[in-house]
Order: sequence, then C-alpha cells, then structure tokens
Amino acid sequence: MLHNFVEEGAELSAIVIGSFAAVSLFSQRHVRWARGFRHGWFLILLVIASIAVLTQVLEEVLGQESTAIDRAILEWIHGRVPAGALGFFNALTWTGSSRVVVPVASLLVVVALWRKQRFEALQVALTTALAGLVIYFAKTAVARPRPDLWSTQWFWGSSFPSGHTLISAALATSLCLWIARQWPRGRIAALVAGTTWVALVGLSRLVLGVHWPTDVVAAACAGLLVAAGVNGALALVAVRTRKPRSV
Repeated sequence: MLHNFVEEGAELSAIVIGSFAAVSLFSQRHVRWARGFRHGWFLILLVIASIAVLTQVLEEVLGQESTAIDRAILEWIHGRVPAGALGFFNALTWTGSSRVVVPVASLLVVVALWRKQRFEALQVALTTALAGLVIYFAKTAVARPRPDLWSTQWFWGSSFPSGHTLISAALATSLCLWIARQWPRGRIAALVAGTTWVALVGLSRLVLGVHWPTDVVAAACAGLLVAAGVNGALALVAVRTRKPRSV
C-alpha cells in the first residue's frame, strides 16, 4: 500500500511539474500572457496541482480503491486524539459550516460594496454560491457512505466531498485573492492564515469521524478551483468590457 502511495505521488508530481512547465513556455508566446504568468504563477501552480490531485482522488473514490488507506488514516487519528480535545475540533468544524461561512461571506460582500470594490464583492458572492451548488450536486452524484468506524454526530448528505472543507477553501481562496490585489504586503500572511484554517477544518472532520481523508483532500482542491475559476471568469469579463482609453 505504501509503495503504491509513493508511486502515485511521484506520478502526480511529474504531471504537475510538466504541466506547469508547458504553461510557462506557452505563456512566452505573447507579452501580455508572459506578464500575467509572472504575476500569477503561484495560483497557476496551485490550480494545476489541484486539478491533478482532484482527478486522481475522484478516480480512486469512484473505483473504491482508497478505502484501505482511508480507513487506516482515520483509525490512526482516532487512536491519538484525546477525548478532551473533541470540543476544540467541534468548534473548528462549526467555523466551516454554512451557518458561519454564509453570514461571513455576506458581510464581506457588503464591505466590498461599501468600499466600491465591485469585483471583490462579485468574487466572494459568486464563489460562495457556486461552492454550495458544487457540494450539493457532488454529494448527490457520488453518494459515498460516511465512515461508520465509531459513533459520530449526524451531518446532512453523503460523505464525498467534505462540504465544510470545500466551502472553507473556496472562501479562504477568495479572501487571499482579494488581499493580494488590494493589500499586496499582506498576501503571505493571508495565505498562511487561510491555509491553516482550511487544514484545521478538514482535520476536524477526520477527528470527528464524519469524513474519509480523500473526501477532505478532494474538497480542498475543489474549493480552490471554484474560487480560482470565478476569479478567472470575472477577470476575463472585466478585460472584455473595459472601454478603450481615448487618445
């Protein structure tokens, strides 16, 4: 099992590196593309890696090839997290629930509109809405049973993907993009804070035993892709609707 995991990891790394190199070379064909690649190379790398990982995980989940390692990881976590820490992880899960994320996103939209940052308002609103749709349709389509290794709290929907992780990743990515555009000096701090929050929310779902590890990994990738896709679509619309400057 470990040999297959290492082999798949090496294969995914090669795909990501090769794809990134190909995009880099292709971007040199046009001055504007090259400039865009230099400014957004990290996001491009994350998008490529997320697509590769999500594709691999989805293939294994649908083929029921990840069950053994999923079960082993959950049992390992369950055996090492003390019962007294469950309250902390329940609180982390709560921060990634729709009861928290949707009001926070709504507040951010209001703040963006108040600051006359229409692009950012649309980015957060559309990303949150689309993330919710992706969660609903993915859970319905895949219909993966939740873990039943020990008694857990009931949550709506099937196991794949983790809705808490997906919507958290989508909102965190939107905020990181917002901060990178408006306050570039804070982009590293935003990235660290956002990644930490999403990782803790995802970990909480495993500690509580309500998701398989592959549910969480796929959700984190999907959330990033939703936010990046909305960002790219809005940027494309903004470029096409921008009026030419008068001479």
